[in-house]
Amino acid sequence: MWKSAEALIIAVVLAGSLAIASVSVVADPATPQAKGEPAKKGTQAKGETVQTKGQQAVHMPAGAGAPAARAKDVLLGRPALPEEIAAWNIDVRPDGEGLPEGKGSVKQGEEIFLQSCAACHGEFGEGAGRWPVLAGGKGTLKSDRPDKTIGSFWPYASTVFDYVHRAMPFGNSQSLTADETYALVAYLLNLNEVVPDDFVLSKENFPKVNLPNEAAFYDDDRETTEKSFWKPAPCMKDCSGEMHVTARAQILNVTPDSDPPKGNLE
Repeated sequence: MWKSAEALIIAVVLAGSLAIASVSVVADPATPQAKGEPAKKGTQAKGETVQTKGQQAVHMPAGAGAPAARAKDVLLGRPALPEEIAAWNIDVRPDGEGLPEGKGSVKQGEEIFLQSCAACHGEFGEGAGRWPVLAGGKGTLKSDRPDKTIGSFWPYASTVFDYVHRAMPFGNSQSLTADETYALVAYLLNLNEVVPDDFVLSKENFPKVNLPNEAAFYDDDRETTEKSFWKPAPCMKDCSGEMHVTARAQILNVTPDSDPPKGNLE
C-alpha cells in the first residue's frame, strides 16, 4: 500500500515538472515586448507581471511551483468517522481494557452455545467432526497429541472474549451482543472448570478470571538464553555433512511401512 502511494507521489511530481518545463519563457515574437518596442499604453499597469501565452494557457503565475508543492498531499480516502473507528476498535486486553459494558451467566451462555455453536464444537465443547475442541485436555500439553483448548492451553480469558466477539458464530461474525458474548464466554469457562455453574461474567469481574496455563507463558528470552549459540560467521555450505533418515513419522500415518526407497533419499 505504501509503495503504491509512493509511486503516485512520484507520478504527480513528474507531471508537475513536465508542466512547468512545457511553459514557454520566451515572449511571443508578435508582441511588442519581443521586438524591443515599448508596451502599448494601458497594456501593463505599474507593478504587474506580463504573462506569456504559455503561462496563460496553464493558468499558472510566472515562477510558481504549485504542482510540485501539491504533490506532497496524496489526497487518497478521507478521515475515518467516529462510528467507523468504534466499529473497528473492538480488541480486548488481558487486563480488561476494551471490554464493553454488559454481563452474562453460564446458563444463558449454554442456551446460546447449543443454538449457535454446538453444530461445530459439540454440545460440551468436545468438537464435532474435525472442528476445534474447546474444552478438556488438561495435562496433555507434554504428550505427543496435546489438546490446546481454552482450559488446557490458552493464557487469558480476554483471548476467548476477543475471538468470540470478533469472529463467531462462524458465517455470522459480530452478530452477538455484548451480553451474549459475556454469557458465551462464561459457559466456555464453565466447560473448562474455571468458573462455577452459577457464575455471571461481567466487565467488573472479568480481570479476576485466571486460566490454568497462564503461568506457563513468558516473554521471548532467546536473546539471553540462546545467545551462546549465535555465531558471527554461520556456516552457509555443506554444514551438516551427509544426510541420513533417523526417524519416520509413522504416528502421523504419512510414512509407508514398506522398505524405504534406495537412492539419494537413503
